[in-house]
Amino acid sequence: MSAAIQVRGLEKSFKDLHVLRGVDFEVERGSIFALLGSNGAGKTTAIRILSTLLRADAGSAVVDGHDVAIHPDQVRAAISLTGQFAAVDDKLTGRENLVLVARLRHQPEAGRIADELLERFALTEAASRRVVTYSGGMRRRLDIAMSLIGAPSVIFLDEPTTGLDPEARNEVWATIEKLAEHGTTVLLTTQYLDEAEQLADRVAILHHGRTIVNGTLAELRALLPAATKEYVEKQPTLEEVFFALTGEKHEKEGQET
Repeated sequence: MSAAIQVRGLEKSFKDLHVLRGVDFEVERGSIFALLGSNGAGKTTAIRILSTLLRADAGSAVVDGHDVAIHPDQVRAAISLTGQFAAVDDKLTGRENLVLVARLRHQPEAGRIADELLERFALTEAASRRVVTYSGGMRRRLDIAMSLIGAPSVIFLDEPTTGLDPEARNEVWATIEKLAEHGTTVLLTTQYLDEAEQLADRVAILHHGRTIVNGTLAELRALLPAATKEYVEKQPTLEEVFFALTGEKHEKEGQET
């Protein structure tokens, strides 16, 4: 099976509230797929069904070859879920958080796994610090690192950059891109248009519980009339102003080289 995730006609209601009204999409293995939509569009509900936390009223969902309704245990063994808020223990150090999760998942050599993930996510220098001292971006990177323990083939990221400042958001973007580079299938939900544009290989837009469009960025752009050439004065974006004044992006790029 080429697709890591297959969703067909997914429906879910809570009493008289119809949240999902027929959602369809597929996610290729090793790709980044974005579910884009405003608040209340049904993004989180879809993620909760795919991660076996909710049962659908109708339709089907297959993750890593396993039907989420028929074989939930196999699905849970193949996935990891990171919610909108970092699920880290502030009283523990970064390394202690990773070791704890590795032991809970019955992984051998928990310390080695923790050290490898700390290095992979550029957290080695902060490994012995309590997480309460971490920045928002560091906390989210640690949270994602924790979710990779056990080598899940599919990871769900629900609104991964909610509440983060521009620098921390860029750190998380880079982390997500590296996940796909390592072969992990990533399905993320977001309400930020630039986030989906920056990260996703394919985008599905949910609106009032339905998939209204699904395709690559080029395919979505082709749905609109052809662009016309206009000569306008380009003003810097607020993000460009922020990084120009703080110098943080330049400093980070210098450290990476």
